[in-house]
Amino acid sequence: MSIYTIVLLFLFHSRKRKFYITTMVSLSFILCCVLVSSCAYATIVSHDGRAITIDGHRRVLLSGSIHYPRSTTEMWPDLIKKGKEGGLDAIETYVFWNAHEPTRRQYDFSGNLDLIRFLKTIQNEGMYGVLRIGPYVCAEWNYGGFPVWLHNMPGMEFRTTNTAFMNEMQNFTTMIVEMVKKEKLFASQGGPIILAQIENEYGNVIGSYGEAGKAYIQWCANMANSLDVGVPWIMCQQDDAPQPMLNTCNGYYCDNFSPNNPNTPKMWTENWTGWYKNWGGKDPHRTTEDVAFAVARFFQKEGTFQNYYMYHGGTNFDRTAGGPYITTTYDYDAPLDEFGNLNQPKYGHLKQLHDVLHAMEKTLTYGNISTVDFGNLVTATVYQTEERSSCFIGNVNETSDAKINFQGTFYDVPAWSVSILPDCKTETYNTAKINTQTSVMVKKANEAENEPSTLKWSWRPENIDSVLLKGKGESTMRQLFDQKVVSNDESDYLWYMTTVNLKEQDPVLGKNMSLRINSTAHVLHAFVNGQHIGNYRVENGKFHYVFEQDAKFNPGANVITLLSITVGLPNYGAFFENVPAGITGPVFIIGRNGDETIVKDLSTHKWSYKTGLSGFENQLFSSESPSTWSAPLGSEPVVVDLLGLGKGTAWINGNNIGRYWPAFLSDIDGDNTLVLFEEIGGNPSLVNFQTIGVGSVCANVYEKNVLELSCNGKPISAIKFASFGNPGGDCGSFEKGTCEASNNAAAILTQECVGKEKCSIDVSEDKFGAAECGALAKRLAVEAIC
Repeated sequence: MSIYTIVLLFLFHSRKRKFYITTMVSLSFILCCVLVSSCAYATIVSHDGRAITIDGHRRVLLSGSIHYPRSTTEMWPDLIKKGKEGGLDAIETYVFWNAHEPTRRQYDFSGNLDLIRFLKTIQNEGMYGVLRIGPYVCAEWNYGGFPVWLHNMPGMEFRTTNTAFMNEMQNFTTMIVEMVKKEKLFASQGGPIILAQIENEYGNVIGSYGEAGKAYIQWCANMANSLDVGVPWIMCQQDDAPQPMLNTCNGYYCDNFSPNNPNTPKMWTENWTGWYKNWGGKDPHRTTEDVAFAVARFFQKEGTFQNYYMYHGGTNFDRTAGGPYITTTYDYDAPLDEFGNLNQPKYGHLKQLHDVLHAMEKTLTYGNISTVDFGNLVTATVYQTEERSSCFIGNVNETSDAKINFQGTFYDVPAWSVSILPDCKTETYNTAKINTQTSVMVKKANEAENEPSTLKWSWRPENIDSVLLKGKGESTMRQLFDQKVVSNDESDYLWYMTTVNLKEQDPVLGKNMSLRINSTAHVLHAFVNGQHIGNYRVENGKFHYVFEQDAKFNPGANVITLLSITVGLPNYGAFFENVPAGITGPVFIIGRNGDETIVKDLSTHKWSYKTGLSGFENQLFSSESPSTWSAPLGSEPVVVDLLGLGKGTAWINGNNIGRYWPAFLSDIDGDNTLVLFEEIGGNPSLVNFQTIGVGSVCANVYEKNVLELSCNGKPISAIKFASFGNPGGDCGSFEKGTCEASNNAAAILTQECVGKEKCSIDVSEDKFGAAECGALAKRLAVEAIC
């Protein structure tokens, strides 16, 4: 077997543009916070049980998570601006310990890791910030955000009353707080940060740590309070959070969550807008209607703070994806997709919800609350002040629609939905009735040149003779060690090598021999005397396995070389840091002579170790070449289809943009070089480049709403279908119903929308003419071509 470094070199000619490389196989998630007022920065942040109080004013908070390393610095202002335009007032982010302190006491806050720049970008947009320091983050991030050097310290135990761990955690947390204080970024200093978090979802695992876990969480609270940040501290998923910590909820639904203190606001730090994806897994999807239902139901039941996880997911650049087997892309089916495009209708439907909640803020935070139970899981909630009242009608029945008489008026409330009546009379919003467009994203061929035939490839084999034939490494020990211990997680790749001297008369020698390896390597390659005898890839999550393959051994010296490959370290669960990775043994040579089986245990042999590959060490990804490739026309993101390849790593201009298996994503400008390290072989001639953008937009909007159509910066070129009445079908297959308005809907939309980048249409009989549909709710169905 050969391992190849495949290099694609190209230049972009004279135009600067963003260039995205994406895998077709992954997802992401993050949180979001909406404040119902302008963001004049507070000097005092407190809480009074019903709401977070900022600068003397109660707030209903809606927030969205954007992890700063998961998008490039060039994308930050655009993402944050789109969050604000989507109705958010705050951005929430984790802080990644292993990214900022990759080596003990050596720190990195450069480039995408510039936390202060990220927080100031939030401030510049006039938004609040929520800083989840942790420093354990989970986040589908490699090792949950912990640096592997921490695990390798003597006497170390994570997340418990272990002196070594607590010292390191306090050192990092204090450093982050002091950095933020120095720049006056806490709200108590006039900055944007209104909340800070210590620990993360510890309540999910605290039982495994016993009394030490309870003592540890109390220590966390005391340590955080001692840092005097001047804003409240939160602990998510921590039912026994010590006062004055504010405990919060994470999950798909938090309407039934109650804080552990009646004077604590009801807060939701992670509303999962989708889910992440594993290599080889299906694309997860959470419906727009369900996300909106969960948010509206939360505020119906006295919610104060709600954060989307994720609002923009982005990309697991470099080796940041955890798991194992979590993909490079972290789109998460979030309101902003991996490229930063609006994920419609999720983005627009939630924006409309945020606008309604903003309009009701004073009533929600000051009003007296009463509830009417209609039975069959249908309830109405009234918030009333002296000036006005606002109402929610929630139908939690999953299958039965409801028709109820509320305060003398009949309302139709679909199953599993919430209707919002800002004045307790007129239904302004229902979570199951989407009145925003659906954008259909399409991939298009490169119009600049004929690919893939014009791509110029060069390649170089990985030089592995020294490890395959000589077994030479960087260190030698008479023991098989966990890969984390040896490599300190500096690479996905670790070589295990040993030489076995067999005498002519050794009973293990024979015609039928094999090598048996007890392994926890995510991917394993085995070599004997320079010959590749086989490989193994873990499937179905069974990361403990026995690999056995026939092998030929000779009298004299035999070199056994094993390559262990990790695909992201575990990031969640009690004691996840101790989950082994690599070849922890035992390793046996098996000889079979007739009915007799001879086993030779090699576990205590002298093993040599070598971290990484020479192509990485020699930085072949920094190569330059005169080969050129013309970028696709236009300004849309570029998709690189790598389905002809196998598994490996990709670089853009020397920057590691992540693993591909079989594809990857990035965002770059200017003259660019793409380098692929291909691990298992493939056909690079099949690689091709496409653009991705909005191909068409659809909408199915109820009467008495305004339809907004947009092609994401491109003109609307045609109206393929339009009908006002009771049209049927779905996007791409709409059809006219049994009733139809008197005016030609397609002609009206053609006149008002074609040739424009966006248009707004009043969906009413005044616009489209009368439609005799009886008791049926009238709708406008549209499909427009971009």
